[in-house]
Amino acid sequence: MKFICLFTFSLFLMVISCKTESKKAEPETSKEITILEKIANAHGYENWKSVKKFTFTFNVDRDTTHFERTWVWKPKLNHVTAIFQNDTLTYDRKSMDSIAEKTNAGFINDRYWILAPFNLVWDANNFTHEHFKNETSPISQEPMQKLTILYGKKGGYTPGDAYDFYFKDDFIIREWVFRKANQTEPSMTTTWEDYVDIKGLKLVREHKKAEGGFSLNFTNLNVQME
Repeated sequence: MKFICLFTFSLFLMVISCKTESKKAEPETSKEITILEKIANAHGYENWKSVKKFTFTFNVDRDTTHFERTWVWKPKLNHVTAIFQNDTLTYDRKSMDSIAEKTNAGFINDRYWILAPFNLVWDANNFTHEHFKNETSPISQEPMQKLTILYGKKGGYTPGDAYDFYFKDDFIIREWVFRKANQTEPSMTTTWEDYVDIKGLKLVREHKKAEGGFSLNFTNLNVQME
């Protein structure tokens, strides 16, 4: 009888142990990604972690005038080199003097025009957002989804400003609207077009206005990975 009882008790422990191990082996429920992450990922955000150096020339063409400046960014070091006309300045974004601060404002502006999809993740704590699934885009007048973000009124280079991003089911941005100080009327509306894939990053190369006579575009795009 003692043997039977001990055997039964041992068998009971084995059953409990198996159930416990089975419970541990169950995979955790994956967290659903946000609309911000969906847009960023559609533009290759998962590959950004391997970027060692990112180079681009920011160009603005209005009728017969042309403006350009080139940036070389080493994101892991947070070092930036600005090349404008005959001037070159390299600075560390973690410790900037007044000259670097002024230059960095230009870098943040120019970078936003090409990497705004990634800023949706980088700046997520600095803005509120709303997602609309059925809207009409302002330029092409096509049915699209819209994401509106509104930056906080303090800090950063765009306090209180709002952006409306228009995209289809692939989450690739097609058009956007900038609204200074969250005003109702657009401050600027442009396309997002002529995309190129470089090292897994889907990068826009041109923004145009509906009325023409304006092109904000990027040349000398180069991405170096680790």
